[in-house]
Amino acid sequence: MEKKSVSVTLEHVTKRFKDVKGKADVVAVNDSNFIIEPGELVTLLGPSGCGKTTTLRMIAGFELPTEGKIFIGNEDVTMLPPNKRDTATMFQSYGLFPHMTVFDNVAYGLKLRKVPSEEIKVRVNETLSLVGLADYGDRAPSKLSGGQQQRVALARSLIVTPSVLLLDEPLSNLDALLREQMRVEIRKIQRDLGITAVYVTHDRVEAMSLSDRVVVMKDGYIRQIGAPSEIYESPNSRFVAGFVGKAAFFPVTIMGHDGPHWTCDLGGRAVVVAHAADDVSVGDDAVLMARPESLRLAAPGEGHIDGRVRMNVYLGNSLESFIQTPFGEVLVQIDDPHAKRVYPEGAEVSIDFSPDRVRILNKDEE
Repeated sequence: MEKKSVSVTLEHVTKRFKDVKGKADVVAVNDSNFIIEPGELVTLLGPSGCGKTTTLRMIAGFELPTEGKIFIGNEDVTMLPPNKRDTATMFQSYGLFPHMTVFDNVAYGLKLRKVPSEEIKVRVNETLSLVGLADYGDRAPSKLSGGQQQRVALARSLIVTPSVLLLDEPLSNLDALLREQMRVEIRKIQRDLGITAVYVTHDRVEAMSLSDRVVVMKDGYIRQIGAPSEIYESPNSRFVAGFVGKAAFFPVTIMGHDGPHWTCDLGGRAVVVAHAADDVSVGDDAVLMARPESLRLAAPGEGHIDGRVRMNVYLGNSLESFIQTPFGEVLVQIDDPHAKRVYPEGAEVSIDFSPDRVRILNKDEE
């Protein structure tokens, strides 16, 4: 299958929906600017109503921007209809034709393009092999499992060799195990083909495991763009930190800043922290963000925050210990619990952390 790698560019794209009842317009996407590099898989991540699906639909041509421009490669496609854009969209609903075989479902797009029948046969068989369904061409969609139907839908999108593959929450109808398997398959196929892809989800695990970069959205605005590791380890706001993973937030006052180190007051104790967001300053009331795996338990008085073990949850390769503290309940993740001390429920403990594993963030939502 021919590889195509092009960029996708959004320049100051805004989408407003008119309110038919005379109320204020709804701004679904507000001044979005980003570039998806050729061959990159970028995920639009955010809660319902954040604008991620509207952004995808504008790239596909199903919605037109109110303002701004969209480019696929060097071509301005802002006002082009979907059939004039070199894209293919895979929806949450697979939309397979029940009266057609798997082969005919996959071949449908090529037949519309008047591709010769012999070429169709070759390309359909190649594409079914690519998605692991080489022996399923004669079956009806109703005879397939959910995961197999999802693969057929993926094959139907890929067979037209689009420059850009658009995926709108394609795994939401699958159970947890199939979702995990198909995440791996989609990522493998996308990399093998070198195709540019835009993926929409509200599932942080999908976003973190699939993506080259993640675009985190809220209320129509882009809140942060970065590699999964950057988004997770160096969020620029409390919203991003909490949306992409579990996190504890402790109120602090920033007392000083010396080079890379920030000194904070945490409940009357001085704490030195190595990382902070760009929008905090000395004297600010802020929050200290800590991931569960960055925290560790120690004897009372030996750590930064005292508390009591309320509950332990055993997960096999890890244990989640829920600690009641003056700042509320805090989750501490203990990896490989068999090799480490586990404090029993009801025990007095303290929570400790390393300065380079936590981050200071503005306490106010943006």
